[in-house]
Amino acid sequence: MPDFEQSDLDAYLDRIGWQGGRRAELATLRGVHLAHALSVPFENLDALSARAPSLAPADLLAKMVHGGRGGYCYEHNTLLRLALEALGFPVTPLAGRVVLGAATPQSRPRTHAMLRVTVPGEPEPYLADVGFGSIGALLAPVPLVTGVESEGGGRRHRLMPLPHQGPLELWELQAYDRQKGEWAGQYAFTLEPFTARDFEVFNWYVSTNPRSPFSRRAFLQRTAAERHLSLDGSLLTETRADGTVAERRVTNEAEARRVAAEEFGIAVPEGLTLLG
Repeated sequence: MPDFEQSDLDAYLDRIGWQGGRRAELATLRGVHLAHALSVPFENLDALSARAPSLAPADLLAKMVHGGRGGYCYEHNTLLRLALEALGFPVTPLAGRVVLGAATPQSRPRTHAMLRVTVPGEPEPYLADVGFGSIGALLAPVPLVTGVESEGGGRRHRLMPLPHQGPLELWELQAYDRQKGEWAGQYAFTLEPFTARDFEVFNWYVSTNPRSPFSRRAFLQRTAAERHLSLDGSLLTETRADGTVAERRVTNEAEARRVAAEEFGIAVPEGLTLLG
């Protein structure tokens, strides 16, 4: 039995507002990827209760498609994988190390999830990722080719090789930082395939370890065509399409819940404290 029934796929595509084609081709991959990125917010609210969010298809549908919630990388990219497979795309889950803000590419464990997607008729597979919690996140998939600049949703990305000691080629996803006028590494990965069991372990560690930032403070993100919003603890940041940035502090719990609902489209569970 497939992970997604036809009714599940219909509900998912309705949630992200995709009314385009359903053939396994590049236009569909690009359209679904962008629609998901602009429709489903990034959030870690389950981890604030020291609870690993379920990655079961039925639970992802209940939470992110029907429940007015978002999720973080394991949830987002599992949901996207299920939808793409239902549309006929071969998909391989990958795992990477976040290098954004890290001292070296090796200083953090592999805890980020992304997808390698084969597109029938295309010479190269694509990197797809709708779950990276950063303004440098992909809005559109990029071909798995080093040194080629790609634009999608107003953001510029490229993949570059990184030297390392392993037997597999190490790739780094870089995003162009308009404010600084330079390329910034986001995460590094190899093309080694990972399984659902691997992500169950990563998911549990990231959501329950007291040293994980996701278990210590709320982190919400929402991307629109004209702006990117993030709430990191009490700091609300708006980055406009022209690169200008505005910041302010959310001062109390009532305001935080209102901002989550009105600005991020997130139905915060009863009893959860956002500001801690």
